[in-house]
Amino acid sequence: MGKSEIIDMALQLKASERYEVVEQIMQSLDKSDPEVDHVWAEEALQRAKACDDGRMKTLPFEAVFGDK
Repeated sequence: MGKSEIIDMALQLKASERYEVVEQIMQSLDKSDPEVDHVWAEEALQRAKACDDGRMKTLPFEAVFGDK
C-alpha cells in the first residue's frame, strides 16, 4: 500500500478518527532522546544555580518582552 492510498483512506475517516491518526503520527515523530534530555536538564540546573548565586546577569520581563 502506497502513501497516496493511505492518505485517501485516512481522508474517508470521521474527523475525530483523522485527529487520532494525526496525533499518533505526531507522537511517533516527537520521541525524546534521553541523552539530550539529560544534557538539557544539567544545563538548566547550572543556569538556575548561576542565577541564584548572582553569577548570571538577568533582565526584567519588560526589557525582554516590552510593555505587555
